[in-house]
Amino acid sequence: MTYARDVVALARKDLLLELRARETLPAMLLFVLATLVAFRFALPSDASERASIGLLWVAILFTALLGITRAFIPEREQRVLDGLVLSPVDRSAIWLGKVVATLAFLGAAELVALPAFGLFFDSVTWTTVAAVVLADIGICAVGAILAAMAAAGRARELLFPVLFLPLSIPILVGGVGAAVGDDPARYLAFLALYDAVFAILAWASFEYVVTE
Repeated sequence: MTYARDVVALARKDLLLELRARETLPAMLLFVLATLVAFRFALPSDASERASIGLLWVAILFTALLGITRAFIPEREQRVLDGLVLSPVDRSAIWLGKVVATLAFLGAAELVALPAFGLFFDSVTWTTVAAVVLADIGICAVGAILAAMAAAGRARELLFPVLFLPLSIPILVGGVGAAVGDDPARYLAFLALYDAVFAILAWASFEYVVTE
């Protein structure tokens, strides 16, 4: 129970900071809407369903990239992370709290993105929604630990995309396949496996990342 309370407190801290500062979430909402509008006019009217759903996933990944890039910057700039590491809190709870907070931000952006996609392109199916939910878990699990690694460097704005984008390719493949593939269940299972593997790896290795 103590572990769960720590996670909730850490996630609540990030959510309250965002509600007060209003920096990350408005930028994500504006970015994803602007991206979908640009894709709407750039994509030919006779484009395939695979092309349009692929653009949705590109928009989601780059919106997540925008939000997660700043995940650990406030802690690094104000040296809050040092205090968290020295506090009597399981260090993996820091990672999990950040995952919960970034999931909330990304989910809020997608509550706007999915209806906008349905308006501009094709209707959103249940397999697309299921793939988005599973993908969000993987994006935030991987993104949280990579953001912690990148925040320690001087070129963090450049380092994080270099680390994140190659690891997000399986998410793109699984998301597109779940929406337009012949066997959506197989791609959803693939996304679930991706989530499980990378969440376990990130949870187990986060302590070593923040102490280096």
